[in-house]
Amino acid sequence: MVNMTPLLFPWQQTLVPTSMMANETISQRYTAVCDKHEIKINPFILNVLQQTSEAERNFTLNLRGNDNQPVLQRLGDEDVFAMSKCLQNHQAVTGLDLRYNNVSDEGARHLADLIKVENSALRSLNLMFNNIQKEGAELLAGGLQNHSLMSLKLSGNKLSKKGFVALGRALQRNQTLQELQLADCDLDTTDVLTLSIVLKINQTLRSVDISRPLLFSLQEEWTWSFSEMLETNSSLVELHLGKMGLTDTGLERLARGLKQNRSLRYLDLRCNRVTRDGAQHLAEVLTQNSSLEVLDLSANRIEDEGATCLSGAIARPECPLREFSVCRNNIRTEGLLSLSQAVASASGLTHLYIWGNQLQEPVCRAFSQLISGGHLAPEHTDVSPYQVDGHVFLAEVNQRLRSTLFCLETVGAATS
Repeated sequence: MVNMTPLLFPWQQTLVPTSMMANETISQRYTAVCDKHEIKINPFILNVLQQTSEAERNFTLNLRGNDNQPVLQRLGDEDVFAMSKCLQNHQAVTGLDLRYNNVSDEGARHLADLIKVENSALRSLNLMFNNIQKEGAELLAGGLQNHSLMSLKLSGNKLSKKGFVALGRALQRNQTLQELQLADCDLDTTDVLTLSIVLKINQTLRSVDISRPLLFSLQEEWTWSFSEMLETNSSLVELHLGKMGLTDTGLERLARGLKQNRSLRYLDLRCNRVTRDGAQHLAEVLTQNSSLEVLDLSANRIEDEGATCLSGAIARPECPLREFSVCRNNIRTEGLLSLSQAVASASGLTHLYIWGNQLQEPVCRAFSQLISGGHLAPEHTDVSPYQVDGHVFLAEVNQRLRSTLFCLETVGAATS
């Protein structure tokens, strides 16, 4: 049986003792900080803190600005200042989730001060889709030079070139950060090339997301550099390259490095321009690479020929692939039947997602048999069979390929 247990980062494996001031709860301390600095109390923060159990250890404080809470007031820079003061001596909070708020460069300054504190317990910081730009990125980069932060999510912030350069310099020296998310940050070709150089030097990062950069060159220069990086990098486990405009030519270059790589387990190539020729290059990768377990090809255009080619590689007993998504690839009956046969064979593929293709009745019957026969668990696919007047159909189920290989959503969930 395949072990699908996700990787856990070190802060999820070690309990950290709580140290607070004289039995003062975190909500009481927040109120005191606001009073002292004449900051208006944010009812959303207070509500979340009052619901926080003081007995919890190693947990992520969830202050998401898009949360479905009865009381929701997005955090601004003053709120971040109060929270950073509040958490300076709170050893139980190892994660802080501030995505979808109104944190700007000034708020980033307060967070940088927090992660620089010698006894700070913070290990993960989620700042996705805020208003952090050049100065904030530079300040956070300074914090990376002397702290043990392991996960930093900055997707959706417009960091600017100077901000990204500062992060790149910090990553060349940093030996603790394991996850970095920079999707939707408007990185340009130079930024992407710089990151590939950083990944040749940095041997600590395990998960990197640079999806949806702004690459105006059609030469796909970055694929050469990333291919060379993959040949030598031995730490990267997860790589997200969605919405990169990747073509079959670029994928052919990338495949050269993937064939030599022995650490990458998760490759995200969704929403690119990969066709049947690119699928053939990936099939060659699967015959030579012994580590790749999760492959996301959603929203490309591999069609029947590409699906058939990949099915042949997947059906091999030694193929490492365990989870595969080909949603929205214009695959018809021939290609989908070949994929169903690959799952039914002795292959190790246990998760397959196909919605958005041409699901004719032969395909519906084949997948119905896969599910009823135990070859494909209902929770490991995005389709569910049903019958009407003796005909089999497939309905969409709201299940998708794992968005990440790591358990990072709850830093303290840990150790069962």
